[in-house]
Amino acid sequence: MAEVITMPRLSDTMTEGKVAKWHKKVGDKIKEGDILAEIETDKAVQDFESEVEGTLLYVGVEEGAAAVVDSVLAIIGNEGEDISGLTGGAAAPSSGSEEKKSEEQPKTETVEAVAAEVPAGVEVITMPRLSDTMTEGKVAKWHKNVGDTVKEGDLLAEIETDKAVQDFESEFNGVLLKQGVEEGGAAPVDSVLAIVGPAGTDISAVGAPKAAAQATEKPAEQKAEVKTEEKTAAAVSNSSSDRVAISPLAKKMAQDKGVDINAVQGSGENGRIVKKDIENYQPSAKPAASAPAASAAAQVAVSFVQGEDTETPNSQVRNVIAKRLSESKFSAPHYYLMVEINMDKAIEARKEINSIPDTKISFNDMIIKATAIALRKHPQVNSSWAGDKIIHRGNINVGVAVAIPDGLVVPVLKNTDQMSYTQISAAVKDMASRAKNKGLKANEMEGSTFSISNLGMFGIETFTSIINQPNSAILSVGAIIEKPIVKNGQIVVGNTMKLSLACDHRVVDGATGAQFLQTLRTYLENPLTLLL
Repeated sequence: MAEVITMPRLSDTMTEGKVAKWHKKVGDKIKEGDILAEIETDKAVQDFESEVEGTLLYVGVEEGAAAVVDSVLAIIGNEGEDISGLTGGAAAPSSGSEEKKSEEQPKTETVEAVAAEVPAGVEVITMPRLSDTMTEGKVAKWHKNVGDTVKEGDLLAEIETDKAVQDFESEFNGVLLKQGVEEGGAAPVDSVLAIVGPAGTDISAVGAPKAAAQATEKPAEQKAEVKTEEKTAAAVSNSSSDRVAISPLAKKMAQDKGVDINAVQGSGENGRIVKKDIENYQPSAKPAASAPAASAAAQVAVSFVQGEDTETPNSQVRNVIAKRLSESKFSAPHYYLMVEINMDKAIEARKEINSIPDTKISFNDMIIKATAIALRKHPQVNSSWAGDKIIHRGNINVGVAVAIPDGLVVPVLKNTDQMSYTQISAAVKDMASRAKNKGLKANEMEGSTFSISNLGMFGIETFTSIINQPNSAILSVGAIIEKPIVKNGQIVVGNTMKLSLACDHRVVDGATGAQFLQTLRTYLENPLTLLL
């Protein structure tokens, strides 16, 4: 009997999904576990596997098109099986899709008509979509000026998205005839970024397609735009986690050979890594680039001048932080619970752990571990508000707030409760380092079920945080302070630390939040209880 496969809900905020790519076509045999399609959500592109076996009889959403969650995505059954009764249920979406096609058809024709006005040999390069949530990009730096010769693989510009700064390479040969966005300026995705073509070509008439292309939803038939999107995807997949300039071929060779591209000295333009650099690489070679230097270069210098006001344009990251934290603060009813922890035994436990060879953990690692175990006992705190229901998360994924030059990001430790101290320590160091160099991937910053913000290293004793949606709580960690405390009726010197828990009252009641903090206190004041 045929099975109807519906559009899955792959993220907390997903309302519709887009089929980025079909891996199977009608008539193909399907086995359980086969990848049916790549589904693009509001946060990422994910592989979607089949849970049934049979033959793919029907595709409800064409490649490149979007459909609402729970609508018909595909039908799998026996070869030759009559599914007319099932496809009838999908008629509405299909009809809507056809209507949308008919509405978009004139736009497509307009673009093709205008495209004919583009002179021979001229290529219009549009602002690429470099992240799933990106709506506009900012040109952080141009590496080519108007009149410069451009070769395939040359670095055109550095594009700043809402999550990172990425190098954008040219896939065309010619002369840079126009910069569509000035350095430091921003433009919507798919608007004109640059025009490359033969020297001296008149491109005065190429301004018209800019508006037309921006107004359309780039159909598959638009060869120029599809080509740009394909090149964009290649640029994204070939950019390293630390923004190392490398050609696509060299990147592929490095992956095949297991070479760490951060340790390779580039011999190409502006230190770009090319094929021969990977071929000639010796493991003993010293890393060429300095990550701290890259981080420092990314930081905006702000100086004080008496009597003179200055301005710093917002980065895309800063704009997203402002938007999301405002939405959280104004939509979720926050309240705060505070507790003071005696850290004497935790200090002793850390000393013993760090006495083990090749082991070094921080108090933050201990807090993350204790928090994850406490969330096991209080699943209500590991939940999310979803309008008409509360979602109790099946995994414990702790997000750790990391300060970067542009603001704040929250890399996520997946299944934190199953990680050891050393695993947590290594993961936090790795992601914090890459976060400061804008090298985190999108999927490393999503899926958190609880968040922790630690300002103790700055000497801050107590503070409160804004909840990182869709979490229902966030833990703020202060500094460990040596001070007089009462112990067994005597005043002695002790080490204390203050924790503040911000809760969404729609999900976590006061008593629930208090019980969670009591459990967390027990784990931190008696670290051996974590082993029970």
